[in-house]
Amino acid sequence: MLFSINETMGQYSELFMLLAAGTYTVAFIAFAWDLAKSSKMLRAVDLKAAELAAQTTTAEAARVPVGVGSGTAGGDVDRSDADVSGPVGRAERPTSAVSGRGTAAGAGQTADGSMRYAGERRAPARVAVALTVLGAAIHAAGVITRALGAGRVPWGNMYEFLTTGAFVAVAVFLLVLIRRDLRFLGTFVIGLAIIMLVAASIAFWTPVGHLVPALQSYWLIIHVSIAVMSSALFTLTFAMSALQLVQSHRQKTIAAGGADKLGFMRLVPNALSLENLSYRINAIAFVGWTFTLMFGAIWAEKAWGRFWGWDTKEVWTFVIWVVYAGYLHARATRGWTGTRAAWLSIVGYLCVVFNFTIVNQFFNGLHSYSGL
Repeated sequence: MLFSINETMGQYSELFMLLAAGTYTVAFIAFAWDLAKSSKMLRAVDLKAAELAAQTTTAEAARVPVGVGSGTAGGDVDRSDADVSGPVGRAERPTSAVSGRGTAAGAGQTADGSMRYAGERRAPARVAVALTVLGAAIHAAGVITRALGAGRVPWGNMYEFLTTGAFVAVAVFLLVLIRRDLRFLGTFVIGLAIIMLVAASIAFWTPVGHLVPALQSYWLIIHVSIAVMSSALFTLTFAMSALQLVQSHRQKTIAAGGADKLGFMRLVPNALSLENLSYRINAIAFVGWTFTLMFGAIWAEKAWGRFWGWDTKEVWTFVIWVVYAGYLHARATRGWTGTRAAWLSIVGYLCVVFNFTIVNQFFNGLHSYSGL
């Protein structure tokens, strides 16, 4: 049974999407402001800690008599070396949730690997999260009104998949924020959501309407909803893998004696912590993608009388599964950690993007339902 199309609801949905994109843009700026402001604050803390450490070192040297402990003038050198674990060493120990904060050698700091919330309040970050929640609420209204206007679930074409997918990505990000301090991901996740909304409105806009007969099935709800959720999780891991590469390069540069030119990365956990969390989330998303592939095959059998037909969309869905399966296997059993694991995760997400954009738009097949 087909419901009548409510174009007014469709127009309201487009208005809500526009308002959500605007709110996300302000939230994006707030997240970027948080990174910049916190970076300056940490640099100031480092300078004060360095000055304190220098003063302490000078005071200790002044209290040590020349020649004590040896019969030579070089005895004070031996004594200062022995005292390195004293007040100077204490001054160089981490004093807050940011690993290394308060050290004399401030460069190389990263956020706590546990990603738990610390005691300090970051006003820009709190504003950014509040704006993201507001944007998500407006975004949800846009998704719901689109569904009411079409009288069905709102993921029957590329426009609807992108708008719904962006909402799910932001919602998952907000849910994870309840347990983990991933506010450092805000600029990346919200930035991707803005890109998805802009692309949906400009490149893939489709008026509210009925589905083609092949999509008028309850399998649409099951198959596509799982695909949307898995893609949202892959979006999070893509952002974390990209940050992992940047953080890894920064850590190597500092270890080699180079200057720390990426101060904002001090709010980001170390590369290993990012990799471990990304791996766990990718494992969950991979299970979802496996069900996406399985339920898609079952739906294909009911719609076209075969489970697999080497359609372009089917092939690329399988390619994505293979890439992420290779990522999980290589990291778990072959020791592919570090940048190699991050690059595999990024390649997997690029395959997801290719599947839902290029394949839908330029490859003809039984899955050509993008609405273009």
